[in-house]
Amino acid sequence: MDMQKNSKNNGTTTFTSVVAAFALLVCSLSAWSIPYGNSQGFAEFPAGAVSFADAVVSYTPGSGGLTAANMDASKALGAPDYAGGGACSNAADCRFVSLGAGGSIVLQFIDNYLTGSNSSDYDLWIFEVGPDVEDTLVDVSTDGVDWESVGSVGGSTSGIDLDAFGFGVSNLFSFVRLTDVASEGGTSGASVGADIDAVGAISTIVAHVPEPNTFFLFALGLTALFLSRKHI
Repeated sequence: MDMQKNSKNNGTTTFTSVVAAFALLVCSLSAWSIPYGNSQGFAEFPAGAVSFADAVVSYTPGSGGLTAANMDASKALGAPDYAGGGACSNAADCRFVSLGAGGSIVLQFIDNYLTGSNSSDYDLWIFEVGPDVEDTLVDVSTDGVDWESVGSVGGSTSGIDLDAFGFGVSNLFSFVRLTDVASEGGTSGASVGADIDAVGAISTIVAHVPEPNTFFLFALGLTALFLSRKHI
């Protein structure tokens, strides 16, 4: 009887330990900072791939002779992948979208929110690329209607500290608007204006998380694997 009781207790303890270990693993994974970047530089994003803009709300190209290959606005979505060059021979090879002189683009975060950090660290990172990195005005919005200016990026500065403009962890933004400063850089050419490879929220809150059952089933699977190996 005592042996059976001890066996049951050991099984319960093992299951509890594995679930606890799994919970610790999930917490540890969420705390990792993952570097993302391209040929012009990197930044660390604690939330990983979910950090980057998901949708193009609008794209208003400016002047300067942009080619069709340089005007695919979807190239500003997702993680950065710029490898070099300016004028694109075809849309398939182009890894960024050119705004044109004075042009603008509005991007949306769908599965996460951009927020402040209550510190002086950068919260938003703009991967503006090309041989002539140009000044780009940056605005953020909660609803895509009312906008707040948060300065600009250009040259070697690619990050924005939202807290410097009065925004902290309680402010949740879903939209970013980028506008090329027409008076900066060249005014003509296939890739004139700011060239946007990606936009990422370093400080972010994930809007959608897996259902609790997903975590339970995964933990159960880990437990089964652990027990099966123990009895081999």
